[in-house]
Amino acid sequence: MPDLLTKILHAVSAQSYHPLKAKALFKRLNLPEGDYPEFRKTVRELVRTGRLAMGRNNTLRGADVHGTVTGVYRRVASGHGFVRPHTVDGVFKPEVFIREDKSLDAATGDEVMVRITREATNIKDAAGEIVRVLERATRTFVGTYFERDREALVRVDGNVFTHSINVGDPGAKGAKPQDKVVIEMLRFPSPDDRGEGVITEVLGPHGQPGVDTLSVIRAFGLPEVFSEAALAEARQVASQFSETNLDGREDFTNDLVITIDPPDAKDFDDAVSVTIDPKTKHWILTVHIADVSAFVKAGGALDTEARKRATSVYLPQRVLPMFPEVISNGLASLQEGKVRYVKTVQMEFTPNLQKGYVRFANGAIRNRKRFTYDEVQTLLDGLDGRTAGVSRPVSESEQGDQPADAGRSPDILSLLRRMRDLALLLRKKRIKRGSLQLEMPEAVLEYDDQGRVSGAHFAEHTLSHQIIEEFMLAANEAVAEHFTRHEVAFLRRVHPAPNEEKLEEFAQFADLLGHPIKRPQDRFELQRVLNNTADKPERAAVHFALLRSLKQAVYSPIQDEHYALALQHYCHFTSPIRRYPDLQVHRLLDRWIKQGSASANMDELVALGDHCSKMERRAETAERELVKLKILTYLSTRLGEQLDAVITGVADYGFFAQAERFPAEGLVHISSLVDDYYWFDEGAHTLEGRRTKRRFRLGDRVHVEVARVDVQRRLLDLRLAGSGPKAEDEETPSYGRFGKRGKKRK
Repeated sequence: MPDLLTKILHAVSAQSYHPLKAKALFKRLNLPEGDYPEFRKTVRELVRTGRLAMGRNNTLRGADVHGTVTGVYRRVASGHGFVRPHTVDGVFKPEVFIREDKSLDAATGDEVMVRITREATNIKDAAGEIVRVLERATRTFVGTYFERDREALVRVDGNVFTHSINVGDPGAKGAKPQDKVVIEMLRFPSPDDRGEGVITEVLGPHGQPGVDTLSVIRAFGLPEVFSEAALAEARQVASQFSETNLDGREDFTNDLVITIDPPDAKDFDDAVSVTIDPKTKHWILTVHIADVSAFVKAGGALDTEARKRATSVYLPQRVLPMFPEVISNGLASLQEGKVRYVKTVQMEFTPNLQKGYVRFANGAIRNRKRFTYDEVQTLLDGLDGRTAGVSRPVSESEQGDQPADAGRSPDILSLLRRMRDLALLLRKKRIKRGSLQLEMPEAVLEYDDQGRVSGAHFAEHTLSHQIIEEFMLAANEAVAEHFTRHEVAFLRRVHPAPNEEKLEEFAQFADLLGHPIKRPQDRFELQRVLNNTADKPERAAVHFALLRSLKQAVYSPIQDEHYALALQHYCHFTSPIRRYPDLQVHRLLDRWIKQGSASANMDELVALGDHCSKMERRAETAERELVKLKILTYLSTRLGEQLDAVITGVADYGFFAQAERFPAEGLVHISSLVDDYYWFDEGAHTLEGRRTKRRFRLGDRVHVEVARVDVQRRLLDLRLAGSGPKAEDEETPSYGRFGKRGKKRK
């Protein structure tokens, strides 16, 4: 349809055009509804032939000008930045370095067009200049208000901007110096212009309890309150629920079922049971998942709100749930002693872990016991052979009675033993097929009686965690395999294979640390390196480097593997209280259980997957940001505290060190190494003293102390313990930072 092709190209090349998704562009063209299939076909062909470009969030725009690329801009603490180009047809392009004076008014997260001024080589990165900002990531920012020379200014948190932003007349909205405020950007700053904004909200004095959490909520645009319509619908379904109404549901209320969750959990998505068939000696694993779909009807106010949020957000000491608490903590939550509706997956495994029957049901359970991970781990530690797997199921008569001081009834102890043994077998099989065991421990904050952070540590991933992890993986895989077998489109959880170039870079990195990899594309070689470094100082550096080499997992109906799990078919099904994709899968399964068939629209699933993936990344980034902020605030009161650390990155301006037992990473700047003149060996990732030959290498252990903390800019500077006075000048530019490493300036 040549006329249609011309209309599309003319629309996207118009000066007033802003990137739109295909459906929105179709509506803008005012085409007949029946032309949509042909429109989609034409758009795909234009993208394939390079006459249209597919940008972030599947938006469409005219093809890139010769010598330019489009991508997402990221500014680093030095003021310079990098653009990560979009991948086209799976082709990876290297990041492009952008000098500060070549960045126009782009801010971190913006989608930009870059003119390449220097192609990438083995020695130098690609470089370029931003010629156009295509799409703003946000116009809302959070910062600290101050006044200078009768000007009202806001210093935006982090390193988004080099300079403070002018916000008009002093005292707007009642703001006082050192208040945290929300601003909307009217004119973005550039190297030659401070920029201009307007204060839209005053959050409270910097340092006041709760203001840090509110700052992160506003900075990321996280939803706090539910619509009145959603709350009313939640109250209505609650009033109609009865524990005695099991119509259309299989009754599991007399089965021995338990939950295992963190001690501070409020919503309980999953309950499990493991039995052994007395005739066949086969394992029977039953996973019950909260049936949120029984209370949240598609298209209703609750569903609309949940779809928009797409995920619950778990901030320190605060949860922003996807559903109102009457649903998330009440009706849907699998509380101890309560009858609750569930979606049930029952799986049979032979003694050698061959999968037998798999069946699905709408059910009802009564949770016998709500356990915490620590409680279960204590009980497991008291069982005979607590860390070893078994090669066959063990009947209850073979297990014997447990001592009375175990603190639990014999049937529960027997259940925990069966759960442990089956989970260890499943885990062994998963690793054998090539599933990667990346260890990225989670930061856990500790609080005093007033709710202030008093310390932090890394979470321990114990056997009790692994049991639930294996059972949830098995249930997720079973659902995905079922829909794939019956050719039902559904929202998958996919993790595409990494680019070979990225794996080659990781192999070179691992080789420098003494862990050569002959075939980087071989997942078993990768797992060998992960295993060999699991208890070594360089563990954090190696595991993080491999994580950075992998692509992000996303939600998509398009069939692709889950690389890290080594699975061809996988989905998220086990957390519908806190993840919208799981609810979508539940609804499909509900139709299959009731009707024997189910279907979904692929275009709608693609759009939903994109949205949920984006909201998931937003939630994860906000969670990390607030943890980082609270840890830095804590460290700002403990200057001089000494830490054992491991070098996780080396550059010409110093080295980064990650504390071994404390979740913080900072920079030891080269200027603080006063005993010698140090030169940087980029190939060996080493700083070496010219006179003393002292070396600081990737993976080396060092003893450091907290030298300087800039909470505003999220920066942490360390120095070798006892090497000199702490830096006190808060106005001195710092190269330190906390969290992910950026690329060094070259």
